[in-house]
Amino acid sequence: MQKAILIYFIFVNIAAFVVYTFDKYRSRVNASRISERELHTFSLIGGFLGASLGMALFRHKTSKISFLLKHIIIMTLWIIAILYYFLELNALNFLR
Repeated sequence: MQKAILIYFIFVNIAAFVVYTFDKYRSRVNASRISERELHTFSLIGGFLGASLGMALFRHKTSKISFLLKHIIIMTLWIIAILYYFLELNALNFLR
């Protein structure tokens, strides 16, 4: 089960990175964009690392404070959940 969770997180973070990259490309060519709600959804379902990487590499949505605040809140919630999983549930044998 834990390996399946790890595979899920890898997949969803790659997907989030691709979506943020695609949205940045669409912004540069003045095409229709992916909504902020959809971008945040990728972070909410676990793709916050891929989303953060896409934002940092392509300077995507980094000047929009309201977007950044929502992203930071989502990241903080995920970090708390991950810390809880590893510390409180004593799941340090994650890959066994």
